[in-house]
Amino acid sequence: HYDCYQVKAASFAKPIAADCCHPVPFGTTIFESGARCCPTQPCRRRIVAKRILLGSALVLVGLIAIACIVVSLQPATFTVQRSTTITAPPATIFAHVNDLAAWDAWSPWSKLDPNAKTSISTPSSGKGASFHWSGNNEVGEGSLTIVESKPDEKVEVEQAFVRPMAGKAQMHIILVPQGDVTELTWKMEGANGFLGKAMCMFMDMDLLIGNKFDEGLANLKRLVEKQAATPVATAP
Repeated sequence: HYDCYQVKAASFAKPIAADCCHPVPFGTTIFESGARCCPTQPCRRRIVAKRILLGSALVLVGLIAIACIVVSLQPATFTVQRSTTITAPPATIFAHVNDLAAWDAWSPWSKLDPNAKTSISTPSSGKGASFHWSGNNEVGEGSLTIVESKPDEKVEVEQAFVRPMAGKAQMHIILVPQGDVTELTWKMEGANGFLGKAMCMFMDMDLLIGNKFDEGLANLKRLVEKQAATPVATAP
């Protein structure tokens, strides 16, 4: 039987050739024979396995470090912006964007989960008004709070996400009159945490959110222009 062991050689022993590998019984001392102690096959397998595990661990650590560096180099902030023109005065449009209760009629997310639980503050419009929702995986959970409202000019909203990923963003809805139409701009901006930066590597956030903004603006345009085209009934 041979096992892993060390063999003490005398000071006058010949140099051991690298290609000389002969099993020697446990406890044998090498002198001038030139033989070298060599581990048995089970011992070799354990040594090889340890080296493979160590090498794999080092490679894994290296890959994780590289991935972290790549993620950290992603933009620290994000901005998504879309615009449209609506044939209506700013005051007409402002009534739809300044009242969170009115968002249900044009928001691109309102129809994704009809069974979502929602709550709206009273009053539902103007600075301080808030809206909370909790629904399926498509809409997640979060809240909207109007932090600034300037009649017929702009509405600024803070959006707080709870799930699927916690975070905050600021939304700006800006109205600029241009003759017979109003240019309406919907903008979102916020900070990218580590997870946000990682997501940006695999998803185009501008396209993902921007498409929803385009949908919402199109809904609002149809709604407002249809109302503007509908004659107002007058009392006899």
